[in-house]
Amino acid sequence: MAVAIVTLWAAMPLAKAAGLKADDQVCDPIADYYLGMEDYPQAIRRHEAVIRDHPDNALAYYHLGFAYGVTGDHRNELIDYQKAVELGLNDWQLFLNMGLLYLDNGRIDRATEMLRLAALLGPYHPEGHFNLGLAYERLGNLPQAEQELLLSLRLDPDQNDARNQLGVIYAEEGNLARAHQEWSDLVNADPDYSPARANLAILQRVELGQIKGPRQLTGFAHAP
Repeated sequence: MAVAIVTLWAAMPLAKAAGLKADDQVCDPIADYYLGMEDYPQAIRRHEAVIRDHPDNALAYYHLGFAYGVTGDHRNELIDYQKAVELGLNDWQLFLNMGLLYLDNGRIDRATEMLRLAALLGPYHPEGHFNLGLAYERLGNLPQAEQELLLSLRLDPDQNDARNQLGVIYAEEGNLARAHQEWSDLVNADPDYSPARANLAILQRVELGQIKGPRQLTGFAHAP
């Protein structure tokens, strides 16, 4: 019998890309003004105009994809991200966003590939390692998932989502004592963090024999 434990499938916020190499490209300031003001229809129109005049502007494609994504047009979002990559944009945030998009589409292998690039290009950014850990967990590669989450927490220890997810991985590995400790510590530090409280309550029922399950717990539910 699989035991459902609440985990948080967190997607870190989309972030504005840098140029081909940080400062190699610039985008149109008016187009980016609309993007910054969250006027996404106008931002889309302005970035499309920039691309018509400068079809080799990889940064404009990335920003256009971002705007499409915010409006829910994920098909065009991915097309423009891919075009930015084809034109040479080599920014960790671009690959992070592509990885998250592939995760949402259930393309876990492709997501893992993109998130590996994000973690490689931005090794000191915790969100890259965090989301790569989520992808590895979805693939069932629990040792790699654990490693990436620990790296993320080393860079930023104050991540409730990462600590909760680490507890999930411990439980999936069958290490209930470590899962219990992780969730207990998290609940003590932040009593209002509901995923850890829910997971700890379920785990306590397992420990008391009220829920019977295999040594390795699987079938985890995802918190909104």
